[in-house]
Order: sequence, then C-alpha cells, then structure tokens
Amino acid sequence: MTDRAFPHEPSSPMTGDTSSLRPGPPSPRPFRRRLGLLTAALLAGTALLAPTVASAAPLPSGFGSGSGSGSGSGDVSARVLGGAATIVPGRSGLVEISGYKGAALPAGSSLRLTAPDGARVTGTPLADAAGFQGSVATDGASGTYTYVRDSGSGSWRDSGYPFALAVDARAVPGTRLPGCTVLLTDAGGRRRASGGCSVTVGMPGPTLTEPAGGTFVSGAARLAGTSYPGARVTVLDATEHQVCAGVAHADGTWSCTPDTPLPRGANRLHASAAFNGVSAVGEDVDFTVTANA
Repeated sequence: MTDRAFPHEPSSPMTGDTSSLRPGPPSPRPFRRRLGLLTAALLAGTALLAPTVASAAPLPSGFGSGSGSGSGSGDVSARVLGGAATIVPGRSGLVEISGYKGAALPAGSSLRLTAPDGARVTGTPLADAAGFQGSVATDGASGTYTYVRDSGSGSWRDSGYPFALAVDARAVPGTRLPGCTVLLTDAGGRRRASGGCSVTVGMPGPTLTEPAGGTFVSGAARLAGTSYPGARVTVLDATEHQVCAGVAHADGTWSCTPDTPLPRGANRLHASAAFNGVSAVGEDVDFTVTANA
C-alpha cells in the first residue's frame, strides 16, 4: 500500500494571538480555558489523520457486521485474499484462495468462500489433509476450511486453499460471475483477512466430427462439428495453418469447406473456437485424404 502523507495539523486557536509576546500583565483567561483550547486543537489534528491509520479497509459487499466481524484489535481485514479460475459451463473447476500474510492462526481459525452467482461450491479438496477439515453448505452456497492443529507455519500462509466450484450449464462463456467473497477468521470469530475470487465462464471445446477419425475422404470434403452457438470456429492443420472457418449456428453446429484441397495422404486437423473474449481448442482428428476432389 502506498504511504500517504498526513495532512498538516490545523493551527491552534492561540496561534496569531501575539499579545503574549508583548510585556504586560498575564492574560486574564483562566488556565483551564487555555488547557481546553489546547486539548481541542490536538483532537482536531487527530481527526485529520489518514483513514487507514484509524481503521481497516471495508469488507467486500455482502459481509455484514455480525458477531466477530466488527472493528477491534483482532480486525486486520486490510489483508486481502484472492483467487481466480475459468470454468466451462456445466463443469467443475478449482479456485485457489491465497494471499494471507499475517501471523499464523491457531486451531479453530477458518476460511469461508461464498459462491458467486451462477455457481455452487461442490467440495473442499484439502479436507482431512495437512490438519484442515472441510465442509460444504447443503445448497452449495458456501464452503469452509477449519484449521484443527496448533498454530504453525501451515495455517493459511504457505499455499493456496482450493475450493471446487460447479458453474451452471446455462452460463454464457466470457462472463464473470459476481458475488464471490472470502473471509478468514480466527478461533474467536474475529475477521483477520477478507477478499474475493474471480470466476470467468470458460469456452466449451469445439468438436470436429466430419471427417471422423480414421476415415478416408476427399481433400475437398466438407468439414463440420459442434461448438457454442455464435462462436467463430477455425479449423487448423498440424502446422497451425488455417484450413477454413465458420460460425456455429443456434443449434451449435458449424461447417466449412477447405480454402484449398487438403493434401493427399495422412492429415491431422483440429478446431479452435472463440466467443466473447474466451477461446478453446478441440481434439486432433487424424484421417486420410485419398483424392483432391
């Protein structure tokens, strides 16, 4: 975090009163009055300190102020946790949470991930290993790791903590699912770090079904397969040279004809699809061309 300079302390109300510099009788103001003005000036200067000195960074949207989450000596939520993953619709993937730099936390501390909209937590792969227990809410809305050993170097600082997330099959590739939050608390329930995760919906891999693998075809035969509707599909050979390209229809099918006839003999092709900023590559298909037309 970049250091910020403190604002200049406001002048005391007594600054500018030069009467005390001239010889004369003592000021008629009582001592308590002058002490009160000096105290007020000090308090005003304290109020102008940079906000980060007086309080930690706010929690991400979605965290309330329930038990153990308020400010206090154990609240160091400015320490940010995070993780990212790209997951294909209808499938599961792992997002690893890391970033804690604070003191090792003792047994009873826990890390909770709240699933983003359009996804659910399906597992805590680290459970029952390295002194951690895992649990998943019945509806998949969240997952939690709890540290069950004494404090040590392995409590939250040394590696990522994976959560398995399943993305809805109807999710649109290229979109980022909102609402993922992460909270680390100590054994007393006090917040020690917080953050979130970034889950991007991935692109399903396209298929090349015509020609089928192991078949014999003409070099000018139509190429076809399936992909996400609206995706631009490019067919590439073994040297990554473009053979032809097309766009997947609403039913997910696509087709194209080679720009130039494929060479006779063994050929290997694969399809690559791109949509909304994400892409995927399909599997290689080997076949044999018997004629150029």
